[in-house]
Amino acid sequence: MASGEHGHGGSIVAVNPDDLPEGAVITNSGRVSAAENYSEPAGNEHPFTPVQLSRLDEALTLTSRETGLCFAIYLGDLGADAHRTAVDLHGRIESFDEAVLVAVSPEQRVLEIVTGAEAKVRLPDRGAKLALMSMVASFKEGDLFGGLMSGLRMLADQAGSRS
Repeated sequence: MASGEHGHGGSIVAVNPDDLPEGAVITNSGRVSAAENYSEPAGNEHPFTPVQLSRLDEALTLTSRETGLCFAIYLGDLGADAHRTAVDLHGRIESFDEAVLVAVSPEQRVLEIVTGAEAKVRLPDRGAKLALMSMVASFKEGDLFGGLMSGLRMLADQAGSRS
């Protein structure tokens, strides 16, 4: 993060470079630019361990490779219109027609599965709903990781292997 000031009330103030704090410089325009250390907000724990993240990444890669569809997971706030946000996020995926997005907002207790036009042919709504119900059951037990892993397996099984 960078911040800076250029004068006060329209007047330019002379600054001695030796008086600047560590991480601050005077730019060519005379602006003082200062870098600040970033620290995560207190109490912001990550939902997955590094090992779980690695396993999720591997599961996404393998399911995508096995089915020929692009599987993606979004974990975070989906806003007031969760479905619309999930559809928007899905639209940002490269080759979104062949993509399946699992969007989860644990704080809102919302889960959306969005499939592209091509993906929907191989993964009909009925199959996606079965995976959704399985994930919700795991989430209710407090198992976010296990729910996502089993949901990905079920979605891949429903879609079948690539032709």
